[in-house]
Amino acid sequence: MILLSRTPPSPPAPKRRSLKTLLATVLADLDANSQHIHADCLGSFDAHGERYWLPRFVFRGDRTDEPPLKIGIFAGVHGDEVAGILACFDLLRFFEREPFLARAYHLHFYPLVNPTGFEDRTRHARSGQDLNRAFWRGSALPEVRIIEKEIQRQRFDGLISLHSDDTSEGLYGFVRGATLTEHLLKPALAAAEDALPINDGPLIDGFHAVNGIIRSCYDGVLSAPPDTRPSPFEIILESPQLAPIALQRQALALGVREIIREYRRLISFAANL
Repeated sequence: MILLSRTPPSPPAPKRRSLKTLLATVLADLDANSQHIHADCLGSFDAHGERYWLPRFVFRGDRTDEPPLKIGIFAGVHGDEVAGILACFDLLRFFEREPFLARAYHLHFYPLVNPTGFEDRTRHARSGQDLNRAFWRGSALPEVRIIEKEIQRQRFDGLISLHSDDTSEGLYGFVRGATLTEHLLKPALAAAEDALPINDGPLIDGFHAVNGIIRSCYDGVLSAPPDTRPSPFEIILESPQLAPIALQRQALALGVREIIREYRRLISFAANL
């Protein structure tokens, strides 16, 4: 008798997430008559016969005598890193309740840079491309081109990207751009440590690190154009992806809040020098 081996069935494909459900939930939580938050569509594109758009939420703090500080906060560049997406919405709710803490700021949130990857629960976009290796390299990817044009148009004082790393057991971050950047990331990690520990290893993600801070980075990450002057501060905050999602989003939100608080203090100090 001949025994025929049977190939075990493939596991079912993960169910798609629903962009509509996510955004409907967020919009329901925000005050439709808010004087501080404006929501709109940054741009749209087609992918495999479906239409997608990149949402933008702008929080405008109370006016002061000085020009507003403009910060861009980006998440969902990798579609399977949900903590940063949720942290963006947590921050919007927080500043809606506590607008005084973001006075003199215009905070631009881009929580779903990679909507097809979010739906598919994948790091890459549905095109198969890693968006976070494609910026300022002449990419034709629509998501990248939309974000690049927005960054050029807005000329941010600072850019913050929220990510999660499934190889790290703690929080860490990358610093780029303006020389004061490291002075923002250090207190941000300290604040985020109320939720999760810092990765204090000497090597993180293949880069030399000191107290959770990395001064190098991959080519093509979401950033300001290379020739931008003056250079904005650029920070990438990374949560440990295998930690509970509630703690990840809390840690990322705490880190961003501290950056916003500390940046205003540093700018005020520099103005008095």
